[in-house]
Amino acid sequence: MSARAVSSVAAPHSGLRLLHLSRWQRGTTLRVITLAVYTVLTVFPFYWMIITTFKQNSDLYSETNNPLWFNAPPTLDNVTYLLEQTRFLTWMLNSLIIGVGVVVITLIVAVPAGYALARLNLPGAEQLGIAIFATYLVPPTLLFIPLTRVVHALGLQNTIWSLVLVLPTISIPFSVWLLMGFFKNVSFEIEEAALVDGATRAQAVLHVILPISRAGLAAAGMFAFAISLQAFLYPLVFTSSTAVKPVTLGVVTDLIRGDLFYWGSLMAGALLAGLPVAILFNYFLDDFVEGITAGSSK
Repeated sequence: MSARAVSSVAAPHSGLRLLHLSRWQRGTTLRVITLAVYTVLTVFPFYWMIITTFKQNSDLYSETNNPLWFNAPPTLDNVTYLLEQTRFLTWMLNSLIIGVGVVVITLIVAVPAGYALARLNLPGAEQLGIAIFATYLVPPTLLFIPLTRVVHALGLQNTIWSLVLVLPTISIPFSVWLLMGFFKNVSFEIEEAALVDGATRAQAVLHVILPISRAGLAAAGMFAFAISLQAFLYPLVFTSSTAVKPVTLGVVTDLIRGDLFYWGSLMAGALLAGLPVAILFNYFLDDFVEGITAGSSK
């Protein structure tokens, strides 16, 4: 075969290869751009909190200054004001107590409920699980009025324990639905082997099912903790004294006074409150993702 014939045969293949590479390059470029945009949108709020926290008031409120960078030397005045002139540390402690209480109550209720609905072959269990999850979709604005009567009847108004009581009404339905899906994915043979070996149902759950379901429990616990930290309506309704407010309410109500916004201290409060939670969630991220994906596949 002549060189001209060989080149004519190879040319179409070379063109296809170049076309294939160009498509791959376009796809790679699109993915890089999408990831870059997503990264900017995700990181920008934290960047804004950081620079606002350490800006001087003269720099912060000047319309001629560049808002995306420091136009004057950074300062710790906003952090100092937050820690010394407000009860920020008390609000953080309140949020921690409320969060731990909500997690404990959620798991105490959701674990046996999810296990029973997923593994005991109860009649109508699937429909009941869907009905329980549907209650999670009810807006809190429809529930705080009847919950107010409950809190008042128990004498818990204006205490952190009122929030420990009412916030699980949001976290329990979703956690039950999540753990149902997770428990269904645990092999029945493992539990049956424990029962054959003489373990009771409770022992099989405690020593076999729950250790295997650690990721699901972590996901449910993290969800309940997040619910307690982001709550605003219920704290606004059930707490009024500064000493019993959680951080989500205390920072806003004490650092926004009429039309005066303490932006530096507000951002400092958001940064100091959000950073430990971000570190905690990042530490348990693998368990959370595994629990969510396993619990959602039924």
